Amino acid sequence: MTRTASVDDRDPMDPVRMASLKHWGELPAGTGERMTDEATVDCGWGRLIFGQTFASPERLADEIRREEPGRRDVALYIRDPHVVIALAPQQLFLDPSHTFRLALRGAEIDASPVPGVAIREARPDDEAQVNRIYLSRSMVPVREGFLARAKDDPAVLLLVAEDTDSGAILGAVTGVDHVAACNDPDGGSSLWSLAVDSQGTRPGVGEALVRALAARFRERGRTCMDLSVMHDNAEAIALYEKIGFERVPVYCVKNKNPINEKLFVGPDSFAGLNVYARILVDEARRRGIGVEVLDAEHGYFRLSHGGRTVTCRESLSELTTAIAMSRCDDKRVTRNVLTGAGLRMPDQIIAGDDESLRAFLARHGRVVVKPARGEQGHGVKVDLRSLDEVKAAVDEARQYCEEVIVEELVPGDDLRIVVIDYRVVAAATRKPAQVVGDGENTVRTLIEKQSRRRQAATGGESSIPLDAETERCVVAGGRTMASVLAPGEALVVRKTANLHTGGTIHDVTGELNPRLADVAVRAARALDIPVVGFDFMVPDVAGDEYAIIEANERPGLANHEPQPTAERFVDLLFPQTRTEQ
Repeated sequence: MTRTASVDDRDPMDPVRMASLKHWGELPAGTGERMTDEATVDCGWGRLIFGQTFASPERLADEIRREEPGRRDVALYIRDPHVVIALAPQQLFLDPSHTFRLALRGAEIDASPVPGVAIREARPDDEAQVNRIYLSRSMVPVREGFLARAKDDPAVLLLVAEDTDSGAILGAVTGVDHVAACNDPDGGSSLWSLAVDSQGTRPGVGEALVRALAARFRERGRTCMDLSVMHDNAEAIALYEKIGFERVPVYCVKNKNPINEKLFVGPDSFAGLNVYARILVDEARRRGIGVEVLDAEHGYFRLSHGGRTVTCRESLSELTTAIAMSRCDDKRVTRNVLTGAGLRMPDQIIAGDDESLRAFLARHGRVVVKPARGEQGHGVKVDLRSLDEVKAAVDEARQYCEEVIVEELVPGDDLRIVVIDYRVVAAATRKPAQVVGDGENTVRTLIEKQSRRRQAATGGESSIPLDAETERCVVAGGRTMASVLAPGEALVVRKTANLHTGGTIHDVTGELNPRLADVAVRAARALDIPVVGFDFMVPDVAGDEYAIIEANERPGLANHEPQPTAERFVDLLFPQTRTEQ
């Protein structure tokens, strides 16, 4: 059914039309001309298909099924979505998302700038950073060259949020102008693919992007801005409702594909797994590998395919021997094995009497204290400079392991290199948790807010503890928990870059010096371990200087998107299911 610009000949019971009337009454025609037939807009990650511009449900169903591989098309504003799905029930499904609408006509849109953040239109050279953010959020990236072409498409408006200090892209959002797209008589617009860098520390980036896009469409004279959000995304829905969006009875139809599989296959028995186990289970399921969850709370699962069965705990599998695991578990043994293979590790001693501690501290000036055995940064203290600090840290570390290591502090960037099947799959720098001031909130409040953002971005796996170590780091930075930081002022609140204590991770796989990659592979072979994450300290990831500070036999593979860590892990376990060679 083709809709026209005439108000009188439109079906008064059309749910899309009713949603418009609910907020604005009878809206005048946008252009006085006929709507574009079978209108679609290329958004880079897929197409927005305007369902109301198709003459029949058969034509619309055919168009949705024309989706290109690797893309994610969305069909919206469909008069009878149930009829369209009934024409191809094995290929189409009703997306479990809600549609929200923001009235722009006569509304005041507060698009006040966020300190340290500039909202601007995307440039072609932003494409790599925008796609990095999309991939880190498990979203479909825009295809190569799209941002250059989108500049000439009046229907597409892509905004980015840029950090005014570093120039880094913090977030992106796509807007579609419905008048330019299909000559929409209601003068609408819509918002798509809002994504914010999960590693960012600037607050309010997502809200700023939404408000900026709304303000720009209002300046164009658009009457409303719609968006689609998953029904269970409570955090996003709360944000949209805060801005003024209201839910309307408009529904999406999509083509079934591997990207949106979890939306149409129904509930599964894997919801209790953490993100580190879930990324591997999802990859296995995509390949037709059987999955049995043994202990969701602790990340144990069993994979079966072609008569072969492998039990895993996250990225630790039966292919890692007990000997290899024990070599990583005890940091003293790790050091012996790796230095024996000619690899550089920091100088260290076992914590003993005061004289030995004093002498070691005098030799190195700054030291690290850590339990000889342990993970997730428990009991680790970094950048200790006095004997009293070292002794207190040793006492605390003994709560986790009786044997405690005191190690020279090696300056530089904290680099994690993941090796799977004796090949480097991913490399990322890890940065300690920090907060950025806004001139209003105390350091304690900023930490609480940043901690909530990290929890949301990591499925609850990362947060900043409000403990004595955090307070020590704040004081070392010249502040207290009650201090109010100036707008844009950054304060490091933990010394360790561990993700579980609020640290952030930044992919540098493409920048890694080949010698560092070779060192990581040599270390994996020395430990005889097929899956391992090495922690390096390096002055420059593009250089060749290094010190290995730790080996992790169960690295968190979910932390390294967009690198194919899950794919290579399943390749190792079930090589016959490889999707690429």
